[in-house]
Amino acid sequence: MNGFRAGVVAILGRPNAGKSTLLNQILGERLAIVTRKPQTTRSRILGIHTRDDAQLVLVDTPGLHASEKAFNQALNEQVLEAADGCDVALLLVDRAEGWGDDHRELLRRLEKRGTPRVVAGNKCDLGGESPDWPPPEAPDALRISARRGEGVERLVTVLAEHLPVSPPLYPEDEISDRPLRWLAAEEIRCAAFEALSQELPYALAVEVLAFDESRDDLVQIRARILVERESQKGMVIGRGGSMIKRIGSQARPAIEALVGSRVHLDLRVKVEPRWSKKPGRLRELGYG
Repeated sequence: MNGFRAGVVAILGRPNAGKSTLLNQILGERLAIVTRKPQTTRSRILGIHTRDDAQLVLVDTPGLHASEKAFNQALNEQVLEAADGCDVALLLVDRAEGWGDDHRELLRRLEKRGTPRVVAGNKCDLGGESPDWPPPEAPDALRISARRGEGVERLVTVLAEHLPVSPPLYPEDEISDRPLRWLAAEEIRCAAFEALSQELPYALAVEVLAFDESRDDLVQIRARILVERESQKGMVIGRGGSMIKRIGSQARPAIEALVGSRVHLDLRVKVEPRWSKKPGRLRELGYG
């Protein structure tokens, strides 16, 4: 593997810039959840893309949040840790929203550390472009559509060229360092985001309590959806259990695709006041 390159690429940007969509597009797999609602990514998700000349260890990060709440601060810390620890930084920008002070500050942070930087303007398939795009700080920004794959192959090549010469960091057949039970929890959370109202999903988390693979033909998963108030519990369960059944029905096919087997999914709801404000609990749930 003479001249082979490998390293960590952090995908950085605002909420809803298309970071998770881009990760899934590069991998050719649905690893990170994608919904119509912003701020669905809560954890650094590592995806591994291996080609003949390079291995990109891609880190999908939460969007930077302008909030002092403990939950949002935990997400911001993940973003900055990823930015400080990567070999190459990809700053992904929604071309319609344009360039802002937050992008400028992040770019200066990366420049100060001497981290190679690539800027890409996403959603070129949607038309419409901010008057300040491309920014003077990044006039050579690439244009891509993460959703349709336009310009993504070129972007991957540019990222690979900036990686250090190194043997692969992971086996070629691996696509993530996350365990299946964590990915299953994310699929349940994705289904809940899609099924529930605008506000409630941000006050819930999913915890997998049991992940039984003892049978060859069936994986049995027991999980609970955490909410912070009793009124939210009723919304998640729904009348006669209709909503919790809907969430389970939507999540099950995606989990079966992940595990390659039929899945029995036992979902419950638990009220856990202030879970999003407890740093220790956030770490247990994988959010820090």
